[in-house]
Amino acid sequence: MSRAINYGLLLTLLLAVAGSFHFLGIDLGALAGTDSLSQMASYAGGFLSPDFSAGHLGAIAHGALETLAMSAIGTLLAALLGLGLALPAAGRCGWLAMSASRLLLNALRAVPELVWAALVVLAAGLGPNAGTLALALHTSGVLGRLFAEALENSPSEPAEAIGLAGGGRVTAFCYGTLPTIWPQLIAYTLYRWENNIRMASVLGFVGAGGLGQMLYVSLSLFQQAQAATVILAMLVLVLGVDTLSGWARQRWVNS
Repeated sequence: MSRAINYGLLLTLLLAVAGSFHFLGIDLGALAGTDSLSQMASYAGGFLSPDFSAGHLGAIAHGALETLAMSAIGTLLAALLGLGLALPAAGRCGWLAMSASRLLLNALRAVPELVWAALVVLAAGLGPNAGTLALALHTSGVLGRLFAEALENSPSEPAEAIGLAGGGRVTAFCYGTLPTIWPQLIAYTLYRWENNIRMASVLGFVGAGGLGQMLYVSLSLFQQAQAATVILAMLVLVLGVDTLSGWARQRWVNS
């Protein structure tokens, strides 16, 4: 009986895949045709000679710094806002505040960064301000939920001991709860910074500044050489941030 159910599920998946190809009208034969392959090879060949001229490299350096600043400030704002929302979300301020904060955190992280950027661009205009706010809004929802879970799982004995000794709620949190979850908060924040540096490189496609906007302009004008240099700069920037974040986690979290 179980074997028949497994075969039925497999057949259903195969039919769903076949139906998807038919519904979307995907023609793999046309994609693998001689003309299509030659056009793709010709287009990809333009990326093999990156533009390393001084003027273009200077613009890329400015765009890289803009992207790095967007990710750093966006992550910092998200960590502060996320921690502020995590306290009520962890049940520290009553049931009503917990429900409202969890609903807000769900709404913030349910909307992708690109959608936030498209919305913020309409209000704040083109440029890095929109990208920074988009990263901060989405990341605050993610970090707030992670911070709330860390608070829920933290031991209550140190804070209770400080309360019994006459300390207030703020003192008990700062000296009893926060030190026990601080490594987790740092680790979560650094991990999200790694993600945000990648996303900050993409947000430029909706006019949010940085390397992404340079890449979008280059691709729109079919300037493959300039686009190749921007892509290389993105790779170097992401690798550098990943290395720095990994070193920081080893030094601050695991020490």
